[in-house]
Amino acid sequence: MTWQRTTRTGRTRQRTTRPIAAIAAVAALAVAGCTSEGPGRARTPEPLPPSAAQPGGTGIGQPRELVTGLQVPWAIAFLPGGDALVTERDTARLLRITPAGRVTTIGTVPGVEPGGEGGLLGVAVSPSFDRDRYVYVYFTAASDNRVVRLRYDEDLGRPQPIVTGIPKGGNHNGGRLAFGPDKMLYITTGETGDEPLAQDRRSLGGKILRVRPDGSHAPDNPFGSRVFTYGHRNVQGVDWDERGRMYATEFGQNRFDEINRIEKGHDYGWPEVEGTGGGGDHTDPLLTWSTSEASPSGLAYAGGSLWAAGLRGERLWQVPLGRDGSAGRPVAHLTGTYGRLRAVVRAPDGSLWVSTSDRDGRGDVDQGDDRIIVVPLR
Repeated sequence: MTWQRTTRTGRTRQRTTRPIAAIAAVAALAVAGCTSEGPGRARTPEPLPPSAAQPGGTGIGQPRELVTGLQVPWAIAFLPGGDALVTERDTARLLRITPAGRVTTIGTVPGVEPGGEGGLLGVAVSPSFDRDRYVYVYFTAASDNRVVRLRYDEDLGRPQPIVTGIPKGGNHNGGRLAFGPDKMLYITTGETGDEPLAQDRRSLGGKILRVRPDGSHAPDNPFGSRVFTYGHRNVQGVDWDERGRMYATEFGQNRFDEINRIEKGHDYGWPEVEGTGGGGDHTDPLLTWSTSEASPSGLAYAGGSLWAAGLRGERLWQVPLGRDGSAGRPVAHLTGTYGRLRAVVRAPDGSLWVSTSDRDGRGDVDQGDDRIIVVPLR
């Protein structure tokens, strides 16, 4: 199947891809007999066109470019006043961006050693920032991935490590940070390609961690450690709905990317299972896609839907949620318009801020990349 994409600069690119059924067949052959993967079956609803009516009328308005010329903006977190903090993976810069698009470099985070998918990754703002002035970042250092907190007044203070020893690798470094409704800090980690780490509850790799703001494990965690859930390959986005239910995006290997409903102590199956069909002690995903359609990164909840940014899929997925947290039929927006999409967060004004990732070594770079796009909801 051949398709065309007209870029922001007016150039037209052609790509040749196999039909999804053929991709799944090839992937199945590639992993046949591999003991690290169990059975999986697609549970991907057919997507609706972007113009389709949504529950509650929620769709998107006209996107606009807020900022251009960034270098792999990886994560976005909002300060109480409405400005956003943005990390750049490869430069290790922490930026401050106003809703009007003014960009200020706050500083370069010391100790970051970018490489592969590692570098300066997640950022989170303390729920009590007005009092403590703390900002949290996740980054790849010389020997590990780690979370540090810094006091931010006019400048960045000295980093204070609060979680260290997270495995690092060329790929699958996790890196998303977010404070939950319980005011605990949630940290997503990857298994760095060392698949057994995901099932080893003694390791911090391939997990979602839950810690107090000082980095110590939350007292009601399921295993008496920082580990909240396990059996993850590479979680890249988390958010909560208005009822406090937690969701996460996760990269699959050859067949199925996932959105998971995250529940305390659950095992999400990797590497025994990719996609659905685990049964037994493994928790099935809420939703799966073929890897060509998604490679879902950032995740936000807004307007009754989950919004997942697609890297390889180069689109913004909308997944309406039922009152019980079930997933409705997904809708693809912005397909091929801005290239690879990395972060998506809900802004204080109710819009979505979406970052591109075309300069990460896997995209087609256009003039003006990388960008932050404001996507209004309606």
